[in-house]
Amino acid sequence: MMKAILKTNNLCKDFKKQKAVNNVSITVRENSIYGLLGPNGAGKSTTLKMITGMLRPTSGKVLFNGHEWNRKDLEQIGALIETPPLYENLSAVENLEVRAKLLNTPKTRIDKVLKMVDLQNTGRKKAGQFSMGMKQRLGIAIALLNSPKLLILDEPTNGLDPIGIQELRSLIRSFPSKGITVILSSHILSEVQLIADDIGIISNGILGYEGQMNKDENLENLFVEVVRKSQEER
Repeated sequence: MMKAILKTNNLCKDFKKQKAVNNVSITVRENSIYGLLGPNGAGKSTTLKMITGMLRPTSGKVLFNGHEWNRKDLEQIGALIETPPLYENLSAVENLEVRAKLLNTPKTRIDKVLKMVDLQNTGRKKAGQFSMGMKQRLGIAIALLNSPKLLILDEPTNGLDPIGIQELRSLIRSFPSKGITVILSSHILSEVQLIADDIGIISNGILGYEGQMNKDENLENLFVEVVRKSQEER
């Protein structure tokens, strides 16, 4: 049995009187792709922000590599949440040089991550002139700079055309063989079904389902069933 690289235990996040995340407990296996599914506003991004330390949990725990999460663990976690943090007037290399300096990462890492995301031939072209898919891949390259064991991607295919989605899918699918575990949030069921090893379905802040991805299962029916049940229980 594969060991878990990340677990959340009864994770909760309240915003005033609203419970955005309610006792969510997930288990992410090492060197796998975990798809966190849910409608818009379900609590996916809030959960990921707590895992990356962007938000402090109201209660519950995040466990990373067998111990309670602490800020030092960010050295082993990369994340792309919401829009890629790019300087649009800089090239891909220059964007990575800025981030490498902040992280105190060797410049030799820049060529490696550019090759990983297939942006090694963009030359002096400014990031502002990149396609949406190229910007997403550059955002992922930035998240990979610190050689993370865990990569968190929040709705990475948003706004991409079919070719961009296909390229990103192939890229994400390659990560576990490189020793990188991926947590991927999405509301696009077909995409997650193609690449995920395990899935969790969250709705109204509650995790209604978690299990291994069965490629023959009707994921849409399962998703609708979980979401409807959570709505009935509100």
